Amino acid sequence: MKKYQHVFFDLDHTLWDYDTNVKESLSEIYMYYQLVDKGIHTIDLFLKAFYDINFQLWAMYDQGKVTKDELREIRFKSIFEKAGADANGIPRDLEDDFMHRTSSKTHLLPYSKEILEYLKPNYKLHIITNGFNESQSKKMEASGLSPYFDLIVTSETTGHKKPDPRIFKYALDTLSVKNSDVMMIGDNPNSDILGAINSQIDNVYFDPHGKGIAHQPTHIIRHLKELESLL
Repeated sequence: MKKYQHVFFDLDHTLWDYDTNVKESLSEIYMYYQLVDKGIHTIDLFLKAFYDINFQLWAMYDQGKVTKDELREIRFKSIFEKAGADANGIPRDLEDDFMHRTSSKTHLLPYSKEILEYLKPNYKLHIITNGFNESQSKKMEASGLSPYFDLIVTSETTGHKKPDPRIFKYALDTLSVKNSDVMMIGDNPNSDILGAINSQIDNVYFDPHGKGIAHQPTHIIRHLKELESLL
């Protein structure tokens, strides 16, 4: 097996359990702000509206069609409208509360800590994420991930979003390493895998739900523990 020196990880949906943490935060928000009285009749309606809108907005953000501030400004307005509620009824500071609650959650995907413990003695570990600086830092601190990683590269810091090769080049240049010395691991076929392919970086597509991929990754795994046979 080829010997690498550095391993790049995506954060959300790869190590940090985005779905569980977000669902927990939204459930708390729904109850705390009594959103049923504001026209969102069930928690399931609220969750569905969130996922529909959030997915659209993040796709737009990744394509450079909205900024960070625009995404945060319109997110819950659009969610309320999607859920059939009056957007004028959005509680003040709801977006900030959501960001704080979610970033403070600690749920990780299965085998996250175990595989990091396994890899840490032999590799330099780093994060490359399209997430925002403040929230990603808080997530890593709260969930206990920070001690495992040396370099944290965000799209906000670099001005480039995965799959743009420039965000990967930024990481390589900062570490003074060659792309052949690195393995990239992530769950997103485009931002993580296509980005790595375009940067000539070997990669592992983390596909826990068996969604498949149109690109040709170097490896495919269904759970993180499988990395022990690759690294």
